[in-house]
Amino acid sequence: MGLPIARWADTGPRPLIISAGIVIWSFATAACGIARTFVQLFFARMAVGVGEAALSPTAYSIITDSFPKSRLGLALGVYSIGAFLGSGLAFIVGGAVIDIVGRMGVIDLPLLGVIKPWQTAFFIVGIPGVLVGILFLLTVRDPARTGLATDEKGADQAFTIRKVMDYIGGHKPTFTAHYLGFGLLALSMYALLSWAPAYLMRVYELSARDAGLYLGTIVLIANTAGTLTSGWLADFFTRRGHDDAPLRAGIIGGLGVIIPAALFSSMPDLTSSLLVLAVAFFFASFPVATSAAGLQLMAPNQMRAQVTALFFLAMNLFGITGGATLVAVLTDYVFGDILKVGYSMSVACALSGICGAATLAWGLRHFSATARKVAQLAPTKV
Repeated sequence: MGLPIARWADTGPRPLIISAGIVIWSFATAACGIARTFVQLFFARMAVGVGEAALSPTAYSIITDSFPKSRLGLALGVYSIGAFLGSGLAFIVGGAVIDIVGRMGVIDLPLLGVIKPWQTAFFIVGIPGVLVGILFLLTVRDPARTGLATDEKGADQAFTIRKVMDYIGGHKPTFTAHYLGFGLLALSMYALLSWAPAYLMRVYELSARDAGLYLGTIVLIANTAGTLTSGWLADFFTRRGHDDAPLRAGIIGGLGVIIPAALFSSMPDLTSSLLVLAVAFFFASFPVATSAAGLQLMAPNQMRAQVTALFFLAMNLFGITGGATLVAVLTDYVFGDILKVGYSMSVACALSGICGAATLAWGLRHFSATARKVAQLAPTKV
């Protein structure tokens, strides 16, 4: 559903699209709490994904039309830290929520029937989102679109998904470098997020609650700082006339993650391991804002949401799926010891940083050419 929603976002009322997405995924989250069968839970969870698909491609489009190019990286960074604030709080607060609903016991509600503690948790986190969606629609205006591509008569062009694919094919080196490079860099971030709890619990025998507290704190501080720093770096390079500014900032993140990712699993104690792990998380978060900023420079306004949706597909493939799977494969088939999951994380993240940075470096020249072409075709605010 990501592409059809993105197609609507490229032409339709963006605040309404985001608001509808928030309401849908909030109701769907609550619906997970009343699911009685696996099939019901599956479709409720799928609806969550449909709602979430409306957010970032549309939000990136709004932010790009609201800020000049020289401030775009930091603006997208501020937006992006919301995910890390939420993830960090989930680590810290999630255990407390489960503890609270566990003490509440089973609840018998009219029409809904018996609700178990784990189902109550879905209501607690889902229902407030409906209010957020309505508030967003009432308070956020849709800015005038900038960077619109026009035809020979000066009329705004409309880009179908097929035309978007043709455009990507015509700029294959640029999109390959961006999608593949940032997708590989995302692998390190998701490898850390997916397996750091297991690492702390297996190697240092922490409880799930203590591991969540440590990791939540790291994500809140290190990932937030890394995302903002990378956005600022992209703006720094932009102000100095570099058309490939987002990729340059991404390369710094890829190179920066290699050493701390390789070392954290060899530290002699928990404290030093957490400190080095925090540095790895800091650099691993660089692709979030920089990839978003790059996407806005690669295509005219009428297809930005669609190229963003396609990027998320690539990032999910390489980052989320690849990061979690590669660590598991290395642990089971290379090291053969669940206590060496940290070594698997180190190898996966180091490879991610090296390969991702190399791919982005290869694409610098191609990205610059495409960004200059787009700027001439569809000028934006400087």
